[in-house]
Amino acid sequence: MIHKHSVLALIPARGGSKGLPRKNIIPIAGKPMIAWTIEAAKKSQYIDRVVVSSDDTEIIQIARQFGGEAPFVRPSHLAQDDSPTIDAVVHALDNLPEYDVVILLQPTSPLRDAQDIDNAIDTLFLTNASSCVSVTEPDKSPYWMFTVNKKGKIRPLLSQELSNKPRQSLPPIRVLNGAIYIVKTETLKTNRELLTHDTVPYMMSKEHSIDVDYELDLKLADYLLQQQLDEQHKHYASI
Repeated sequence: MIHKHSVLALIPARGGSKGLPRKNIIPIAGKPMIAWTIEAAKKSQYIDRVVVSSDDTEIIQIARQFGGEAPFVRPSHLAQDDSPTIDAVVHALDNLPEYDVVILLQPTSPLRDAQDIDNAIDTLFLTNASSCVSVTEPDKSPYWMFTVNKKGKIRPLLSQELSNKPRQSLPPIRVLNGAIYIVKTETLKTNRELLTHDTVPYMMSKEHSIDVDYELDLKLADYLLQQQLDEQHKHYASI
């Protein structure tokens, strides 16, 4: 709870996945991937309840093993490849109606930690916004991106004037990293959107922003998480 507002953490984890089959529970640094998000949410000083929304019995079982709750099974029609995430969120809130704020934490962001979660929640209330979303700096600015016309010639995607500028001279750009979406429940139920006209950003490092969609993402996240574990072991061994 924060400022007398109750906070629900919702972790969406459907069974289907094309890029990496069963990716929500695929082993990563010694744990099912979803476990990293459950544990981060449970370490938050503000989150009152950690709930997993899934259509898959194995995911539900694993989530419970690592401390997540699964008080309902998500209907299959809300767990298809083209099912909007917002529908799963609304379904969860219909089953858990008493929370003032919902924070959506996708399990494919295993390096997002409790400090990121709490800092984002703080940002929401310090700015008095209706929602907050995590962002990071993109690898390449869209001002350096080009389209290809029908004649096979490249043309600047945005401004030709800016496409020739050095990075330091370009307008600051942020990209959604998919790790954290926080919305006040009243706003979400009214607008059925995770982003609103007054959504504020919470900036995250590129390392914590890794989103596991492909095998390369998995290998990188596994390496970085294992590095963290090794450093923790060295620290405790030296005490």
